Parts: sequence; C-alpha cells; structure tokens
Amino acid sequence: MDQIRTIKGTHDILPPNSIKWQKLEKIIYQTCKLFSFKEIRTPVFEKTDLFSRSVGELTDIVSKEMYSWEDRDGTNLTLRPELTASVVRSYIQHNLQSHSPIQRLFYIGPIFRRERPQKGRQRQFHQFGVEAFGSDNPEQDAEVISLAWHLLSKLNIIDNITLKINSLGSPECREKYRLALKDYIRPHLSTFSETSNVRFKKNPLRILDSKNANEINILKSAPPISNFYTSEDKNHFKSVLSFLDKMKIFYKVKPQLVRGLDYYTKTVFEFTSKDLGAQDAILGGGRYDNLVKTLGGKPTAGIGFAAGMERFLIALESKGFNFENEAPDIYFVCIEKEAIGLTLALTKKLREKDFSVIIDPMRRSMKAQLREANKFGAKIALIIGDSEIKSNSIIIKDLTKNSQKTCPQSELFNFL
Repeated sequence: MDQIRTIKGTHDILPPNSIKWQKLEKIIYQTCKLFSFKEIRTPVFEKTDLFSRSVGELTDIVSKEMYSWEDRDGTNLTLRPELTASVVRSYIQHNLQSHSPIQRLFYIGPIFRRERPQKGRQRQFHQFGVEAFGSDNPEQDAEVISLAWHLLSKLNIIDNITLKINSLGSPECREKYRLALKDYIRPHLSTFSETSNVRFKKNPLRILDSKNANEINILKSAPPISNFYTSEDKNHFKSVLSFLDKMKIFYKVKPQLVRGLDYYTKTVFEFTSKDLGAQDAILGGGRYDNLVKTLGGKPTAGIGFAAGMERFLIALESKGFNFENEAPDIYFVCIEKEAIGLTLALTKKLREKDFSVIIDPMRRSMKAQLREANKFGAKIALIIGDSEIKSNSIIIKDLTKNSQKTCPQSELFNFL
C-alpha cells in the first residue's frame, strides 16, 4: 500500500522546530499585551463572497489562488486566503463597536493560497496580524506601525529591516489618479502583459504592483499619486510621518507601494528584510476605512498589518536567534520493575510542584537511561534501584556537575 504523504505546499512542524514556533508566538503575545491588543480566532473557511467583496475580484488572491468549493447546500465556501476580511466580518457580526469605540485585535493562524511554493511561503502558511478599528486619526496609524517596529526590535531583526510607506489617499484622490494613470499607461499598453491589460480596464492601480521588468521600468516615470492628494490626504500622511519621526521609527516613502489588496486607503506600509531574497516583504499592511461598510457594517475606520510566521523564522535563524530546546528538569531512572508504581507516584508529585520530568517506558538499563537523560539535557537524574526500594531512599544525580547524593524518599523535595 502506498504511503500517504503531505500535499504539495504543506508541511509538518515537528520538534524541535515546534519549539521555535512557540518561542516566536510567546514574544508576539507579550508584544500585543504591551499595546493592549486582544486575541481573536476565526474559522478557517468562510463564504467565498467575503473575500471577493473585500480583497477584490481582480487580485491574484481571488482570481488565481483561492481554495474554493461548493458545499452540499449550494453555498460557495473558501479556505481563508487572508485574515483581515474574516476579522472584519466578525467585528460586524458581533457588533464589537458597541463594547468599545476602539477595538484592538490580533490573530495567529493558518492561511491557504494555491501559489507556487517558495522559501518561507507554502500553500498553507501562517500569519500573525493586528487590526485596530474605530479611529481615522493618524496617531492610530503610527501606533500600529510602532507595534510592528517594537516586535521586530524585540526579535532583534530590526537591523536588516526597511520600513517602506506610502499613502493611497482618499477615494476622491484615487479616482483622479486612476484616470491620470490610465492616460499615462495607454500609449504603452500594447507592451504590457495580458494580466495588466485586464487590470487597466478594471483597476489600473493594481498595475503598480506588477513584477514585470518592462512594466516596472515604464512605471518609474508615471505620475505619483501624491500629485492628486486632497488637503486632508496630505495632512494625514504628513502627520503619520511626523509621529514616526517623533518615535525615531525610520522609513522610506515609496510612491509605487500599493500593496496587493484592493481595500486599502490612505496609509500603506511594508517592512522588508535583506534576509529573505527577492520576495523580501516580512510584514505589511495599511488603512482600510471603507472595508467595514463594504462588508455590510456601519462606516468604521480601520488599520492593520499581517506578517508571515515562516518568514519571521527565516529572518530569526539568519540572525542566530537563540532557539535552544527547553530541557527537562529531571530524568527519572527506574531500574527495577517493582519500582515503576513508586516512580510514577513520585513523578506525579514532582509535576504538581512544576518540575518537568521524563520517565523511560522502555525499561532500559541504567546506562541507557542516563545516556538518554544527557541527550535530553536534563539537569538532574533521580535513580531508584533494588537497594533504594529496600531502604526507601533515592539517588539524586547532578548531571551538570557529575555528582550525586542519596536521600530518603520522604525528603526528596528538600534536596531539589
């Protein structure tokens, strides 16, 4: 019978790699706590319409990469290709704005996109992200970016990171820019790809996200969107940059930055890493002041970002982040079959006192068990053999100093 293996673009996370994930997740939780962001968990599949309405019909995610199917009742369902839309859906459904005018939420979870597997990005990958609802003021943008900066600093990978930022302006600004961009591109359209020709008709701003070398070169001379900002757009972006300056968060304004999703308005940003190669974005996001209304809620401002967990781990490993396995406190060496019950009883008491303990269920020799204890990096070995059973004693062996002593079993905790 053929062996069943993981599907292309998916992978198992095994020990000791799972320890790395736990350490990263712990730092994320600690960082979000500092900023008073609370965790939200949403289903891994939603109605397909949620993503087509929010992310955009012409984005690569919706048009090419989603895992979708028709359920038995005829409902079109999709494994989530991103998480912001799900969080917004939940925000609306549960009327979260009634609990507090400002909602600060974060998430960690798997994402599914049928794209070409690459370094740090499989077809099932994992995202961490934050979403802040309720304020359209620039200080909210600055705080969200500050959270990302704080996390990257805490992970000690900020040195190789560049913050790129832009403003897409208001809907009024974007409409004027859309017309101007089409006028600029039209004479070159015959040299553009089929995908860009489709985008030209439906949403020309998406062409700015092109990876085609010819198109990138032509777009370098395109009029910048900043030429079309309203006074409010200018003031908002100026304030965001001013607040970042005050916090000594360094950035580069990148006029071509639009991000890959259609719902962004005003501020958009990316953190890129030199450690990730050509696909260098490690974290990105922006403001989406119309998304809640688009999905059926009351007009509500919002801003957030998402980061690929796998890409975080690549960047951390390149910086030599300490991912040492957490060694057990105690390895319990039981030599005699008659002592197994006593060993289990003492192990239970040790764990109740918060000691991490390993026992050997294979009943190997003392030499083999001590070799295993050293392999696990245990600090102490507790040994019970025939003589210890008769004398109600136990041997405490310090594996770091290679010394040992014997004590009564009843006084074990006084010697640990």
